Amino acid sequence: MSITKLARVLGAGAIALAAAASSASAQDKVIYQLDWLPGGDKAPIYVCINRGFCKKAGLDVSITSGRGSTEAITKLGTGSSDIGSAGMEALMAAKARENVPVIAVMSIFNQGPHAFFTLKGNGVTEMKDVKGKRIATSPFTASNVFLPLILADMGMSESDIRLTKADPGALGPMLMTGSTDVIIAWMTDVSRYTNQAIAAKREIVVMPWSTQGLNLYSAALVASEKFLKERPDVARRFVAAFKQSMEYVKTNPAESVAAVTAIVPELTGPDVNGQLKDMLVLMHNDVSAKDGLGALEAKRLAETWARTAASLKLDPKSLDPEKVVNRSFMPK
Repeated sequence: MSITKLARVLGAGAIALAAAASSASAQDKVIYQLDWLPGGDKAPIYVCINRGFCKKAGLDVSITSGRGSTEAITKLGTGSSDIGSAGMEALMAAKARENVPVIAVMSIFNQGPHAFFTLKGNGVTEMKDVKGKRIATSPFTASNVFLPLILADMGMSESDIRLTKADPGALGPMLMTGSTDVIIAWMTDVSRYTNQAIAAKREIVVMPWSTQGLNLYSAALVASEKFLKERPDVARRFVAAFKQSMEYVKTNPAESVAAVTAIVPELTGPDVNGQLKDMLVLMHNDVSAKDGLGALEAKRLAETWARTAASLKLDPKSLDPEKVVNRSFMPK
């Protein structure tokens, strides 16, 4: 090969490498904030990264875990993260109390995850049967905030039940061994408690609070107002890619489980699969069929705030729920 031709080849290679580097650097970096630990219930963000939806949208997304919605909202509000997941009720409370610079751009769970779990034969066949029963709950769950409301809806108060608080990991064993009649847990844990009941040769009974009229938004896609203002195009591309991932997990559950375990290998496939299956009913259901996946419908939003304000004893006039959301970043 002549020196001239070699130079041309090397030159073409250098140009290709430079183009590849430029393409890589063109990816907009986004920090995604989880509101809790990784798991199958967080599948859409792992699908977005592992299945290339984020990359195709020109995004380089990194994930940081959290320890609850309050912490997630704080990190977003201070600019440590750009966009992530948090409970709508936690965001509304933070907005009412401190007007945090965080906004919801799309719903993830359009149903609350709160539920009573019991075992067949415990004398609890419908919600009102919890009266007089021993009920165990975690000290940290957001369900505790709504418990007085759901009891009131049934004509009861906390004095009508025998409530104890225990470590989250102890709730299942307490139920299986008969130390409590009922536990309060989330619908994202149905598979876990079902498997524990099967091992104990019992049958789990799940009573979602949504069946008693607790109709509210739960997990939402929330973002730093600074991120939305300074990088609106990046935000719109992310929201579109995330919504695509929400659609993907419904039709491709096995591939979605693989996406989670590929990024978080310490999680087991069966556990992730159970969490994913459990969370799908909170994301894809009659509400999403009526209003659209990810929608933030005004009436349901107002009901979420009314319930949140009542549960936290906040003045319902202290917040306009429409000030908590920005629907303009949703795909048309």
